[in-house]
Amino acid sequence: MISIAALYALVSVITYITYVVDKKAAIKNRRRVSEKSLHLLALAGGWPGALLAQQRWRHKTQKTSFRIVFWLTVVVNLACLVGFVLYPYSG
Repeated sequence: MISIAALYALVSVITYITYVVDKKAAIKNRRRVSEKSLHLLALAGGWPGALLAQQRWRHKTQKTSFRIVFWLTVVVNLACLVGFVLYPYSG
């Protein structure tokens, strides 16, 4: 079974690449990745990769509404992680 850390790493890499693709599309004035998709990737555990991409590529750092929702996805993801660790499913 895949570990939680490996899952976060995998989703973070996918999220980072998605941010880079979106940044390049923005520069070339092409079809963009939806903000909803970026938020869903962050919520799924890709927020570390999203945070790195935002800083490295200076992407999605100016839009306040995006940043607020992004940090909410981080909080929700971490709350779920804590809940999973503290109260594991023993079914």
